[in-house]
Amino acid sequence: MHKYERIIYWSEADQKFIVEVPELAGCMADGATAIEALEHVEVIISEWLETAEELGREIPEPKGKLMYA
Repeated sequence: MHKYERIIYWSEADQKFIVEVPELAGCMADGATAIEALEHVEVIISEWLETAEELGREIPEPKGKLMYA
């Protein structure tokens, strides 16, 4: 699993869950369920990173948050 932030919401217009990855411009996916959308976005993130690398573009570091146990 990639460590980029994800924002998930229901789109009434599309009748699907949408997942956006704000740190990766234009990176988003959808699905009939929240789980399906999250599974789809993992593939899209991998493809986004692969394409950026092939094009020699800068790949942002995941912002991440420090969590304490």
